[in-house]
Amino acid sequence: MPRDIIINSFKEAQDCLSYALSDKNLQKNIILASEVLCKAFDAGYKVISCGNGGSMSDAMHFAEELSGKFRDERKALPAVAISDPGHLTCSANDFGYHRVFSRYLEAHLKKGDVLLAISTSGNSANILEAAKYAKSVGSEVISLTGNGGSVLAEISDINLTIYGSKSKWADRIQEMHIKIIHIIIELVEKKLFYS
Repeated sequence: MPRDIIINSFKEAQDCLSYALSDKNLQKNIILASEVLCKAFDAGYKVISCGNGGSMSDAMHFAEELSGKFRDERKALPAVAISDPGHLTCSANDFGYHRVFSRYLEAHLKKGDVLLAISTSGNSANILEAAKYAKSVGSEVISLTGNGGSVLAEISDINLTIYGSKSKWADRIQEMHIKIIHIIIELVEKKLFYS
């Protein structure tokens, strides 16, 4: 039984990877996302990322790989995840949980900055509010979602949707999200520092 669970989990992950390898639109959008980020960084703007639960961890990972280091030594890039517990709890208490990310953006996002919005369902209310706010001030929105048909995918400038998972669980999608995040960062580093 435990071995069956292990094999099944690896097979589901393999299915998602196989689908991504054949999804030309996803690959095109990964390139576009990296180009948007490079353009913003070149112009002196920043990227802000957000997500809930495991997606918040991915948002934090994305930001620290840019502001810290991914693979090679290079200049730090301006990236931050909305993850401060003081802000999140204060905003949730005063404005409702649906406003925790958009409230942060009101203070820190400006036109020219980029929002990376991560939601496996693509329908989380607080992520949608963040994306709508970013669009309202003229910032570009890149989103990571799963299995299509989401509101976030529709309102984003660039959407990276993971299809192909036969699992009903979000973890397969999150596994692909972190892979895509690493690819985007690699593309950004290569274009800005090593090309």
